[in-house]
Order: sequence, then structure tokens, then C-alpha cells
Amino acid sequence: MGPEYEHLSEADGLVLEGLRSAGKAWIVGGWVREAVSGRHETDMDIATTLLPAKVKELFPRSLMVGEEYGTVIVRLEENISDGTWEVTTLRSEGSYGDGRRPDQVEFGQSIEDDLARRDFTINAMAIDSDGDLIDPYDGISDLRAGVLRAVGEASERLGEDGLRIMRAYRFLDSAGDMRSMEASLRTAVRGNLGMLDVVSRERIGMEMEKILGGRNAGEVISQMHEDGVLNHVLPGITCTVSPSFCTDTLVNLALLCSRDSSERSVLADNLRRALMMAKEPLRQVAFLHGARDTPVPNEIGELRRFRAALPPDWQNAFIAYSQGLGRETSEFVGALASLSPLIAGNAPLIDGNTLIAATGLDPGPRMGRLKGLLHRIQIERDLPTAERVLSLLDELDWRDSDYEEWSALSWP
Repeated sequence: MGPEYEHLSEADGLVLEGLRSAGKAWIVGGWVREAVSGRHETDMDIATTLLPAKVKELFPRSLMVGEEYGTVIVRLEENISDGTWEVTTLRSEGSYGDGRRPDQVEFGQSIEDDLARRDFTINAMAIDSDGDLIDPYDGISDLRAGVLRAVGEASERLGEDGLRIMRAYRFLDSAGDMRSMEASLRTAVRGNLGMLDVVSRERIGMEMEKILGGRNAGEVISQMHEDGVLNHVLPGITCTVSPSFCTDTLVNLALLCSRDSSERSVLADNLRRALMMAKEPLRQVAFLHGARDTPVPNEIGELRRFRAALPPDWQNAFIAYSQGLGRETSEFVGALASLSPLIAGNAPLIDGNTLIAATGLDPGPRMGRLKGLLHRIQIERDLPTAERVLSLLDELDWRDSDYEEWSALSWP
């Protein structure tokens, strides 16, 4: 048995044994790629001669997620393991008429035929029941040389599925140094960019998320920019690759868009359409974009407001974003870390009823904005009691000034 087999968990073994009790099964995909590199971070994918219905019969808790394409998510009994295994019937595919999915899936019996329809040589390896590596396209050599090469003719592979363009950039990023894209593959990518326009935005968004969260995201994004891919992926958005990128997906997306002159809400709408992003991640990117010209806080009142107004993950994102834009942040980070907790906490010490009693104002916009202004000053000055907050009424022109100019607790 090959050394890769030493890293099988007990649950992995149960799934493989179950499948092999009724047919043949091979470990394929990322698990193999990582195993031959000495890493084991990826879930196990399995190819089998069994049809989905038989897999379901063997593992009754399986989820039939893509039965028409032969794919089943295998689950064991809850008391054994909470892991999942993607199990796919061997394929020897027909044509891809729309560049997104095969016109017809033909199930096969040959692991070699199955590997022949995969995208890149480093993904076209399998491990058989003896633990031996099956590697018809010498993926192991490309893996060790740090080269990303298509299986067979590169244009054909990309023409079958436009998403493979995105996957090519994702696989440039590895745990160590960047892989290099083999010349004919890069030429094929540049010549097939129109294929991206027929791929669903959700699938592009999922690949972009992985790329932006990679260990070498900046280098990958720079190559995508050079190859003209970003114009297809982020239409209508001005992209820049000059910032220093990190490994945080959302911070990197905001850095990528930091030269776009659009208002934050417009950028958020464009990103939603381009990548089908969820509302919460979009809110964080829009916040960073809105703060792109905001100086790093350095005055104690503003530091208190920054900390009170933003959730911790947004605070960390702003720091990483500022660093990416080349701003000096060490003093700010140090000051934030040494800032004492607020005596009275973040919540407002004055409620609406107390404020109505103190001012005689009727409930309405002026009263609501005054409550927000008092809360902001309470935080900035670290006021300890309701009495101290109410005493602010003596120094504020709250009766006659334009209440629409009063700022509540927020940052920036």
C-alpha cells in the first residue's frame, strides 16, 4: 500500500469498504493532490462504478445532491461520524453544449476514462484499493514542479466548462509557492474569456471567494488582472492590484475595489450582481469602501467611538484594509489595545422618557437625534452616569440648532 493510505481515518475506511463490497472505488481529486504533497486538509472525494441508487442503498443517510450527474453526498450514522464524502459514479462524458454542464452524462466503468475528463493534471490522479497511485497524465511531476497544466488539449478543456478558467487561477495558489500556469493553458485562458459570460454568477462568486482567501491571493489577482479576467468577473468595477493583499477574503475584495470611485451603495449593488454575494459580507465590503479615505483614528474620543460603534470583526477588517492601502497603523493598533473599557459600557445611559422629562420635547425627529447625539458624546468622553450625560444639555444648543446635523454613535 502507498504511504497516502496511512492517513485514512476509520470513517474513510468504512465508506471505501462499503462501496468496494458492491463495486469498485477510487479516491480522487484534492485529497490525492494533498496526500502526495504530505498534507491532509481536504475532504475526500471518491469515484465509483456504482450508480447513485446503489450508493444510497449502502449508505441510507446519503444526500442525493446531483443524482443526474452521478453525485451523492455520503453520510454515515451519526454515532460513527459527522463527516461527508462526495461520491460520484465514473463518467465518460458527452459534449458540453452550453459550456457549463454536459449535454448528457454517460456513466462508465474505467477510472482512466474518468480521469481523462478532468481539468488539470494535478487533479487527474486517483488512489486504488491497493493504495497505489494512478497518474496517467504525470500530475505528480507537475505537482512537484509547481506547474498547472491542462489534461490533454487546454482549449478543449476550457471549452467544456468556462468555470475552469476560474479554477485555473484558484489552483495557482498552493500551500507553498505560487504555481505557474503552463504556457498553452495560459494562452487558452486568454483566448476563451468569453466562456466566463455563460457561467452562473453564483459559481464565479464561489471561486472568487476561494481565490481572495488564498495564501497568495495578491499574486493570483495580479495575474487575473494581467490576463483580462477581472473585467469579465467584475464588470463595471474599477479594479486595482496595487494594494498589499492579505488572506482575508472580504478585505481583499475591498482592496481590489479601492480605486473604484462609486459610492459604497453603488459598489455593493455591482458586487451583488457580479458575485451573488450575501447581504452581510456585502455590508462589510461596503463599510470598508466607505472608509477608504478616512484617516486612521488617533484621538481618544474617536478611538472610543471606533471601538463602540463597530463589531470586532469590522474593526480588524478596517485595520487590515488600512495596512493593505499602505497606511501606518501600529500606533493606532497599540492605542486601541491599551484603551480602557468604558466605565458605563456601550449602551446609552439616557432613554427617551428621561430625555422627554428633562427637555419637554415631544417624541419625534429632534428628540430622537438628540438622544443619539448624547449617546455619541457619552461614548467619546467615557461619561459614567446619566446625570453627567444630562448635564450636556447645558452646553448644547439643542432647542434651535439644525438637528439633522447632529451625529449619532457611528464610525466613520
